[in-house]
Amino acid sequence: MLAPVETRCVSPVFVGRAGELGVLNKALARATTGEPQAMLLGGEAGVGKTRLVEEFALAAGREGAVVALGGCVEIGADGLPFAPFSTALRALRRQLPEEFVAAAAGQETELARLLPELSPAPTGRDGRHGEESMARLFELTARLLERVAADRTVLVVLEDLHWADASTRHLLSYLFRTLRSGRLVIVATYRADDVHRRHPLRPLLAELDRLRTVTRLELDRFSRDEVARQVAGIFAAEPEQAQVDDIFERSDGNAFFVEELAVATSEGCCTGLSETLRDVLLVRVEGLPDDAQRVARIVAEGGSTVEYALLAAVARLGEDELIEALRAAVGANILLATPDGDGYRFRHSLVREAVGDDLLPGERSRLSRRYAEALEADPSLVRADERVTRLASYWYHAHDPAKALPAVLDASVEARRRHAYSEQLRLLERAMNLWDEAPEDVRAALRPVDYTEVYPPCGCDPATTPLRYLDLMAEAAVAGRLCGERERSLKITKRALRLIDDADDEKDPLRAAWFWIQRSRLVPSLGRGDGWAEIATAQELVRGLPPSEVHAEVLTNVASWGMLHNPGEETLAAAERAVEYARMVKAEDIELNARLTLGGLLVDAGEADRGLAEMYAVRDRVVEIGLVPQVGRVHINLASSLESAGRSLESVAVAESGMDLCRRYGLLDSEGWVLTNMAESLTSLGRWTEADAVVDTALRSSALSAKPRGTAALRRATVALGRGDHAEASAQLAAARATYGTHDTMPQYALPLSALAVGIAAAAGGTQGLLDARAELARVVAEGIPPSNQRYAWPLLVAAAVAEADARGLPAAEPGRAGAVDRIRTAAKHLATPMPVWLAHEQWVRAELLRAEGRDTPDDWSHPLTTFESLDRPHDLARVRFRAAESLLVAAATFEDERERATELLRLAGAVADHIGARPLTEAVALLAQRARLTLNPAAPRPRTPVDPAEELGLTSRERDVLRLVAAGRSNRQIAEELFISPKTASVHVSNILAKLGVAGRGEAAALAHRLRLFAPTG
Repeated sequence: MLAPVETRCVSPVFVGRAGELGVLNKALARATTGEPQAMLLGGEAGVGKTRLVEEFALAAGREGAVVALGGCVEIGADGLPFAPFSTALRALRRQLPEEFVAAAAGQETELARLLPELSPAPTGRDGRHGEESMARLFELTARLLERVAADRTVLVVLEDLHWADASTRHLLSYLFRTLRSGRLVIVATYRADDVHRRHPLRPLLAELDRLRTVTRLELDRFSRDEVARQVAGIFAAEPEQAQVDDIFERSDGNAFFVEELAVATSEGCCTGLSETLRDVLLVRVEGLPDDAQRVARIVAEGGSTVEYALLAAVARLGEDELIEALRAAVGANILLATPDGDGYRFRHSLVREAVGDDLLPGERSRLSRRYAEALEADPSLVRADERVTRLASYWYHAHDPAKALPAVLDASVEARRRHAYSEQLRLLERAMNLWDEAPEDVRAALRPVDYTEVYPPCGCDPATTPLRYLDLMAEAAVAGRLCGERERSLKITKRALRLIDDADDEKDPLRAAWFWIQRSRLVPSLGRGDGWAEIATAQELVRGLPPSEVHAEVLTNVASWGMLHNPGEETLAAAERAVEYARMVKAEDIELNARLTLGGLLVDAGEADRGLAEMYAVRDRVVEIGLVPQVGRVHINLASSLESAGRSLESVAVAESGMDLCRRYGLLDSEGWVLTNMAESLTSLGRWTEADAVVDTALRSSALSAKPRGTAALRRATVALGRGDHAEASAQLAAARATYGTHDTMPQYALPLSALAVGIAAAAGGTQGLLDARAELARVVAEGIPPSNQRYAWPLLVAAAVAEADARGLPAAEPGRAGAVDRIRTAAKHLATPMPVWLAHEQWVRAELLRAEGRDTPDDWSHPLTTFESLDRPHDLARVRFRAAESLLVAAATFEDERERATELLRLAGAVADHIGARPLTEAVALLAQRARLTLNPAAPRPRTPVDPAEELGLTSRERDVLRLVAAGRSNRQIAEELFISPKTASVHVSNILAKLGVAGRGEAAALAHRLRLFAPTG
């Protein structure tokens, strides 16, 4: 580990590395402008990485930067979770106490997983673990560093990445990919010669190499001239050429070995007798007094750093003898005091490895036992956040299963608490290996309440029931899934189910069902199915059993899967039973999850008010109790269901509040889902530019998973098609399909993809485009449209009907036309219209099919026109207005007075198309007006000094009456009844009002009327 900007190498002269130091200094300069810098510094052991970083840290300090140092701690073959980050954050907190407190404000409990002194350990719901738990911790850490480095330059150095635990590697990767602001430089060093083909660091280095934001430096060995300068610095005099040649040949330019050989020469050691450089290192150790050699061997086995008090307890020397032994080792430059003055470490890890490798097998295990016994007798000998992990490592390497098993399990609990799921999995696998070796009485004394949390008690008392091997497998399966080791997790679940099936005693269907549910979550993520077979198996296992948490969880999964794949009565019934069972066993987390699913299913079934009320209630409860794992899902689903109900403005409001909460809690993937849902509603509202911006925001997160990334592409394709950019629409459609994959086709993805495919094919024009559109619809209809999917199916049928109607008159389109129209009409008969928005789509499809057959009339278009005018769907309304105008112009050959109405509709449609950027519609409106010789110019200029705002807007007295009722939320039918006019006349007035106000929908018209105070408030 580095000392804070102090020189501790044998040579006082810094040799070479001018190019590398220049690169580092340039990175520091860029960071001072607010551009974070990520640096990787590699090289073989002893090549001079630490010395280079020390020089850089000194230079950074002189420039006013705050330097925080952290090293990956090795205990035997184990690494402490997040050790370098914990150390670096601790240093930042010590140097910038006020800034650190301000940056961590509100997130102390979560950040305490890295820095325990920030807050007491999280418990209860704060300690819950979910799919985003680790990502949330990572995002909050990135945000903390950005805030601390907002106003001053911060250099964070992480040493010895080759020893890093998996969680540390994952966090470093996250930071390198996501840091976008702050005066921050992160430098991570690693031993290049240790990173063999199967080393876990190798894939990370390959991944980071592909990032343009990461600079990677590899240090070469010294040249002969540089070796000569280094030796001269050590000797404080020019060495003999023969001596330099000998040292250069033997060291091969490795800076550390140059120092060791030079020191050995200066001390008169007969280095020529040493066959290897390792022997050179050991010769210097063996030259120490006996007690000093003994202490060096003890320190070598204790880990990267050993605290003085712990060393004293293990060495069992008198205080004076220990001090003298340490003085000798430090004086010989074998050991160094740690920067905080609390312990000791080897000057270089190569020396430690040489000494450790020289220990006898029995000697190593004996020293590990003494470390464990000392730490067990006095836990205060080491830092609290390291204690459990180090004790587990010492007992494990002492080869004492009776002591190692509970210690390793304690360490696994600590790893889980810190969201270090990779380390938790490794420790649990170690515990499973120790299980049979540990004495029966030791295993019998273990309790689930102390070590497990994922498998519910289900009637057993976790405080008195003995811990079972299957409990460890359950924890390991979840840990594997949460850390991304899904293959390992899947293997564990398979093995667990075999053990349950092969059990000689009574079968355990609840535990088997629980493991099947775990498999159902793994299979889709591995691309091996949709998870239903596993869920169905679990459902059969719990069928007929009394209520339990497992039973409620299984039913919740049945309902959740059904909502996404095959909603209907059975799925709704499963959701209702899941809520009931969860309430009976007082499992509120499961109950809230089930209620959220139930609410969504009710909306899909047409009970929008009841379903949305349920979802709002769940939202309020989740926010009230701070149930973080559900915060994202509740806002994602609620916004989606509001959009499904045609309440797009409300959906945007919910999404905005959800986005704020997701950002507060660091739920980046959930935020991506929320943003893509918001983009859908903004698209419906005709706010396409805003939708584009929202999608861009979502895609800027490198933490975004595949499904929301695919949905973002879907949103872009929809807007591109509306704008007439068919190439972009096709490209985004292909991107969405590739991202979604084919192993788990859900209607919410498959049907919109098909609708886009039909729309793009039809827009391409010609016979082939129509044939492609027909083929896509035929495939979807043949596969079957699941019930309660009207939200996704109606836009598909609209696209297909428009394609057929637009192709009318094309000779090549006539073969198969009747069958295609019949296919659309038949499919429409099986779709529900529970909300006005889908009733409008049904009326639109019906009118388009009549147009395809050449039988549409103005009355056919008046129905969708009237329904759409009550909705906030300006693009859809404009398209229907265009077709209604077209139909009126055909009728105008007989009825001349219809031309005025058609002109007004075209003007309104054109205004919306221009406003939102719907180029194809703009061109179609202009072309139709030209063919019909219509003038779409606005009304004459208004007087410069109007009597009142209504007069300035050009509203007639009747239009003011209608606008007053629109502002009050009345529908066209209600307006007609109150003013004693027909609904059609009311519709005409509303259309005229929207045009005069220059707004796209009734909601905007009402808002403008209130803003201008056109009407006195009532009540």
